[in-house]
Amino acid sequence: MTKPMQSVMNIGTVGHVDHGKTSLVKALTGEWAEKHSEELKRGITIRLGYSDATIYKCPKCGQYATVEKCQCGEKGAIQRRVSFVDCPGHENLMAVMLSSASLMDAALLVIAANEDCPRPQTEEHLTALNIIGIKNIVVVQNKVDLVTREKALENYKQIKAFLKGTVAENAPIIPVAAHYNLNISALIEAIETNLPTPERDVEKDLKMVIARSFDINKPSSKVKSLRGGVIGGSILNGQLKAGEQVEIRPGIEKNGKYEPLITEAVTISVKDGLIDEAVAGGLIGVGTKLDPMLTKGDSMVGNIVGRPGKLPQTRTRLELDIKILDCIIGGRPEPLKPAETLVINAGTATSIGTVVELKKQRTVIELKKPICIDVKDNVALSRKIGTRWTMIGYGVVR
Repeated sequence: MTKPMQSVMNIGTVGHVDHGKTSLVKALTGEWAEKHSEELKRGITIRLGYSDATIYKCPKCGQYATVEKCQCGEKGAIQRRVSFVDCPGHENLMAVMLSSASLMDAALLVIAANEDCPRPQTEEHLTALNIIGIKNIVVVQNKVDLVTREKALENYKQIKAFLKGTVAENAPIIPVAAHYNLNISALIEAIETNLPTPERDVEKDLKMVIARSFDINKPSSKVKSLRGGVIGGSILNGQLKAGEQVEIRPGIEKNGKYEPLITEAVTISVKDGLIDEAVAGGLIGVGTKLDPMLTKGDSMVGNIVGRPGKLPQTRTRLELDIKILDCIIGGRPEPLKPAETLVINAGTATSIGTVVELKKQRTVIELKKPICIDVKDNVALSRKIGTRWTMIGYGVVR
């Protein structure tokens, strides 16, 4: 075991499909965030991807990097650790993007220089950041190697016009060519300058969102060598120590009802190995005593981890104060309708909901799958417009 984990910054990479988000993460961390076989085959991010990095500053030339040895040959000084959360940009994967966004402390909004701005998901992702409350943003103008200087400047002006009046209006815009690692040092400096690690309150009750879950046992493993299921995600509040008992909500379905799970956090792991204790921020894997059948194939995604009896209520009905967006991609702003079906995103949880009550001051939505959520938390609302589910607004839990 090592020392307790230090506070880590979660930085999301968001934007339109094929604008180079995953290539950017590789340039920043040296790791390819697309690890799932279907992602590798199709060349797009389908599931949440994440990679860790340590940021260094050269004491001699002042350059920033995510490798210890500077290009000038000097050894860099550690500034902090960060985790990059790679979000899908494809229009049909908006629910995964919203789940990813719940882990973010800040964001890199990636916009390709070789396409007009904004593209549909660029606009939608920026709206999502605003709903979730992400205010610290750096804009990355990627693929500048594919255009002329004049075209890059024209694209820059389009980006500035697009950002005007949004949460990212004053965000720095850093031109890069991620595929060739060009200007990455300037981007890392912008991250250091503009995306501070938030203050963490370790005294709050533990709250960890599950973003991935696995069965790490190989086929034909002997019974004596089997290991419990692994859950992965990020701590939003509090801290978690190896060996502690934890509760997972909503849990698993039994006879039509969801029952919470009680288990032990046997091990806690990060990129560099096992740690004794994890605090809010960063992405961790937790080895448990759960039957690995319960965790295989990301089946625990959307659950919340906390100390027994300390988690928010598991709800099958949501009473919400609703805000419909003024501008909706592919449609017009319209109020909710009785019996309308919606997709509900809360943290990493996704559920189908039906509008069962509409009043001036509140809306009641019946959920097909329950969500563990607290009063005053936000949920994103998506309506089917044409062939896809489109984010139309958000609700605040009453």
